[in-house]
Amino acid sequence: MTQIYFAATPKQWPLYRDTLAQACARLGLDVTITQNAPDPAAVDYIIFEPDGVIQDFTPFTNCKAVLNLWAGVERLVTNPTLTQPLCRMVDPAMTESMAEYVTGHVLRYHLGLDGHILNQDGIWRHDHIPPIARKRPVGILGMGQLGQAAARALHSLNFPVMGWSRSEKSLHGIETYHGEAGLVQLLSRAEILVLLMPRTPQTENMLNAARLALMPRGAKIINPGRGPLIDDDALLSALNSGHIGHATLDVFRIEPLPAQHPFWGHPNVTVTPHIAADTHPDTAAQVLAENIRRGEAGLAFLHIVDRTRGY
Repeated sequence: MTQIYFAATPKQWPLYRDTLAQACARLGLDVTITQNAPDPAAVDYIIFEPDGVIQDFTPFTNCKAVLNLWAGVERLVTNPTLTQPLCRMVDPAMTESMAEYVTGHVLRYHLGLDGHILNQDGIWRHDHIPPIARKRPVGILGMGQLGQAAARALHSLNFPVMGWSRSEKSLHGIETYHGEAGLVQLLSRAEILVLLMPRTPQTENMLNAARLALMPRGAKIINPGRGPLIDDDALLSALNSGHIGHATLDVFRIEPLPAQHPFWGHPNVTVTPHIAADTHPDTAAQVLAENIRRGEAGLAFLHIVDRTRGY
């Protein structure tokens, strides 16, 4: 019988206990799922998240894989005791949620909805008619699963979508860029910029003062990726000068975002409380079960993390 140690935070246990068991049963897996591991050497798989109950993975000598409940793994890849294969979560429902969040806020900016929603004061403002979508360039930094889903959704609405990634990628209907020269090209054209990169040493403060200055005046920024991708002080300066018109931020260096943080009171910042995309237990359990099936069959795991890249 396959032993699964559910070592994520205790609040996740009631969400996954039955759902994961059912997903494993549908795949014909004979498993035991437990919240404790009296014999670490007997554990075949660990289901985890960065705030989970394990700090030292060394005793789990026969563990075939650590399966993360989050898409982000930056807080796990630096743990020197975690030598087992590590798989990040790629949840189809999470991907859908992210595409919906990004599309909603791109349309909000494109159509100038804030100007109407926040100005119900009896004044007839007919001085701003938005262009059609095909005339509004949108840039996406990060072309992984989430970035590609957002790009496809926006492309289906006729936005000219540009995608940037660390290495060269190709996606039908999307202009793709890579490398520093490609980043400069994308930033110089993007009237709306979406950040969906993972957090790594290379991406921290990627959107700094110099790169913000490359963007068209009045450009809008949407960050549902990782808080440290943006230099906060540089963004505030660009917002105060009017070079950046508005920013919608869903992720932050410290969460919950402290009440005294200047983002809260800034007239050109929208704060959302890390709601763009979350793991959905019903679909995530199917991803976990499939990876366990693969491990038991001797097949390659899905979504395995490249430790050298950090994602």
